[in-house]
Amino acid sequence: MKTTTKRRLNQSLLASAIAALLSSGAVLAKSDSPHDIYMDNCASCHGADHGGYLAPALNADTLKGRSPTALRTIVMAGSFDTLMPPFYGKLSDDEIRGVIKHLQETPKQPNPAWTIDDMKKSLKVYVKDESTLPGKPTFQIDNIDNLIGVAARGKYGRGEGSKAIFINSTNHQKVGEVATGTAAHIIDFNPANPRWAYVKTDTAEIFKVDLYSMQAVRSIKTGYNGPGMGVSRDGKYIMAGSFVPHNAVILDAETLEPLKTFELEGIDPDGKHVSSDSGMIIGTPYADVFAIALENAGQVWIVDYNKEGFPVTKIEKVGRHLHDAFLTHGGKKLMVASYDDSIVAAIDLEKRELIKQLPAGCVPHVGGGAAVVVDGRTLGFGTNFGDCDKMVVSVWDLDKMEVVKQVPVSGGTESPAAHANAPYVAVDIISKDRRARTIQLIDKKTLEVAKTLDVGGHAYFPEYSADGKFLYVSAGYNGDEVLVYDSNSLQKVATVPMESPAGIFSRGRVKYMTRGLSPDEMEQGK
Repeated sequence: MKTTTKRRLNQSLLASAIAALLSSGAVLAKSDSPHDIYMDNCASCHGADHGGYLAPALNADTLKGRSPTALRTIVMAGSFDTLMPPFYGKLSDDEIRGVIKHLQETPKQPNPAWTIDDMKKSLKVYVKDESTLPGKPTFQIDNIDNLIGVAARGKYGRGEGSKAIFINSTNHQKVGEVATGTAAHIIDFNPANPRWAYVKTDTAEIFKVDLYSMQAVRSIKTGYNGPGMGVSRDGKYIMAGSFVPHNAVILDAETLEPLKTFELEGIDPDGKHVSSDSGMIIGTPYADVFAIALENAGQVWIVDYNKEGFPVTKIEKVGRHLHDAFLTHGGKKLMVASYDDSIVAAIDLEKRELIKQLPAGCVPHVGGGAAVVVDGRTLGFGTNFGDCDKMVVSVWDLDKMEVVKQVPVSGGTESPAAHANAPYVAVDIISKDRRARTIQLIDKKTLEVAKTLDVGGHAYFPEYSADGKFLYVSAGYNGDEVLVYDSNSLQKVATVPMESPAGIFSRGRVKYMTRGLSPDEMEQGK
């Protein structure tokens, strides 16, 4: 299957995406122009340039020939099994007609700028004197590593339901929540100081969160959209990337002050010079570097953040359209998903070179990664969300860099989770039918699907607790809760209600920086 982006993968779901474009929940004033309505409520998902992001592009080309009446009906009635609620009675018929007409007449726009000066002007300080913050958590928890963070999108992708919600994974109780205004997308934790977390939203704001008092102390807007964010192993720097505009920035993790921006461009594997979206950004426990994938240029850049000028080493011809990645082998190896090649590329961060390109099913999406030591060898598990005749989860021997098996599963998958103390690798089934409510569990020993769990809503982003005793799963869309299962018995032990939960992130993961490898295994460099 040939495709260039996840956004283009979803073109078959364009009708649902059109419905989602008005996902703000705010009652808009009559004076708002259709352009203003789009920028305020749609651009975070569909792109400030009308070129797409989480959802497909909405412009004159992509909507050519579409029936305005059909699109208006979808917006009014909503779309089953998506984030789109019915807007009948919330938005006026004139507002809906106006936005649809505007989109069908508007071409894709040039990539708008968001400069380092714009970032500096957007910086907000909510707590002026951080020395007044409490010296320990103000809630009951035996170990801060037991925190689970959930990116709750909210019913409309913004508003009161858009939050970062934190849960004590020993008793499955909420211990705090931080309002983010627009949908939270990524939660990362400071490896060197347990009190800090960083939340990035769909609209590219980054919030610095004090986990002890559960409040945001600062925020900065780093672009218009783009999920990429990583924290350095010493906790001093954050690197964030954007889809719009095509740049990345290094921030001081304490103050959120921007230190340097990088224009993302280069020669792609076909020899063309291209401007590029930012794919994954990751800090590694192995060295003082960030790794960033240039989605469209097919390159991975390694940035030395403790050297003057933040020098860059460029690894080229990694793959055609890169996106997410995970670390293994003590953070020395980086496994990068390449959509258009249906491969996962292995990169040696120590030697700064491409090791091998491994077969990875149909349109790989590895999420936060799943690497686990089984019978003395390190196995990696890769999910795939493309529409293929045969849907599989790829299993690689990461020591030998070879395919072990491709495990048949019941549909497209987006994110795997593994843990040294859990017997199963969990994958979310995202196919657009009733199977999308399910999580499938692959036995680590037999590499066969052992069980399927119906979570009652659209299944998303499984994640194990720090100790591996519990599996957390988002039941999004009309599920509106996070479910918790015993990792061994797979019995449901708790539910945590929230609006449209999505990504789940374990604080304990910063010890090993990839799901499945224990701290001891990290120290041994396995």
